[in-house]
Amino acid sequence: MIKKPFFCLSSPSFAYELVNDASVPPRTINAPQNVTLFVKSAYTQKDALALCIGQCVKTGQKLTLFNNSDAYVISSVTGEIASIEPYSGNFGQAYTAITIKTEAVEEHDDAFATSTQPTLESAQAYLADIPGCPPLASLADPERPIHTIAILGGDNDLLVTTNQYAIMADTDAVAAGIQFLKEMTGIDNIIIVVPRELVQGFGHTGAELAAVDTVYPSLNPKMVMKNVLDSEVPAGQTCEDAGVCFFSAEAVASIGKAFKDSRIPLTKTITLITKDEKTILVKARIGAPFSDIFKACEIEINANDRMIVGGPLTGTAVYSENHPVRADTDAIMVQDKADVSLASDYPCINCGECVRICPAQIQVHMLVRLLENGMYQEAVEEYDLNSCINCGLCSLVCASKIPIFQYIRLGQYELAELEMMEADND
Repeated sequence: MIKKPFFCLSSPSFAYELVNDASVPPRTINAPQNVTLFVKSAYTQKDALALCIGQCVKTGQKLTLFNNSDAYVISSVTGEIASIEPYSGNFGQAYTAITIKTEAVEEHDDAFATSTQPTLESAQAYLADIPGCPPLASLADPERPIHTIAILGGDNDLLVTTNQYAIMADTDAVAAGIQFLKEMTGIDNIIIVVPRELVQGFGHTGAELAAVDTVYPSLNPKMVMKNVLDSEVPAGQTCEDAGVCFFSAEAVASIGKAFKDSRIPLTKTITLITKDEKTILVKARIGAPFSDIFKACEIEINANDRMIVGGPLTGTAVYSENHPVRADTDAIMVQDKADVSLASDYPCINCGECVRICPAQIQVHMLVRLLENGMYQEAVEEYDLNSCINCGLCSLVCASKIPIFQYIRLGQYELAELEMMEADND
């Protein structure tokens, strides 16, 4: 929803979508014929593989890729491993893709149920890749002690309602997850952040409640730090550096379900945004191909249509209907080829829209000039690149259609790579 000002020179504001009726369950997608799971590890140690093609696996079984690695995924189906291949993600991030051919008869692995108690160690060992991707490693980092857990009862992009639905429909699971988090971490300061219109009904969760405006990007973690926790995050630092760890509502609900039911949750809730910008909530197994969701929802993908993982402002395009649902896939957006807004190399016209709309008050029109020319360090020092909160509003309002958000992400990635290289050389 767009809120347009009348007597002012400011840019329009953009409001989050709100769930009107959480009693309507998401559409359940049938178990897929194949699932593909991404392990966060490069496929470089073939001699040390702990898995093999043809190996049978059970639903809920922990699959460790290498004998000498802690990287793992949880099988979301019962079946046979059909392939193990390298996969390159955004900005060259290395994964290993494990494809499993699904069997008709499902068997559940009981290792989690029989050998775990609700401790941070057991959660890290089994629950790092459950729906919502809880940031468990941040809770266990001794160099950055966490004193506050903030739970986002809303989503970090427009049109997406996945976490709103989770906190409204799975409130009991969220409450259970909060209790388990308190037991596992000893952190009692837990806060739930929701849009102002949704503040009712969370009194029994055991967490403090805070309301924010529905104007985007009020649910961005750094905006929550500033407006709710009264603690601005310095440029170049993270919320964890300030002692605050952010969880999605779905992640907390998944933790609650896992320990309460003694079974690892493997079904992901997703907001499907159709070509006419209508939204459909669906539930699919982690690893299911997007094509299964499109078929179930009668969405036809034609040549030059665009598929986006995430929402319209911060999502990332993918180029195959076989791309799998992941534990952090909160939304899938489909754009008709006629509606795709193409980026251009047209120069900035200094209209100032990006500056007016920037929540971090960055001089975006100057920043992008440096980023276009690969002057990343200068962008940090002169125009606050590291102050960006990655909301994507600048790209949305750019009259010249400059892909500002993509330039910013590339600049931040290149700087991080440079810092890693310098650290390795020290």
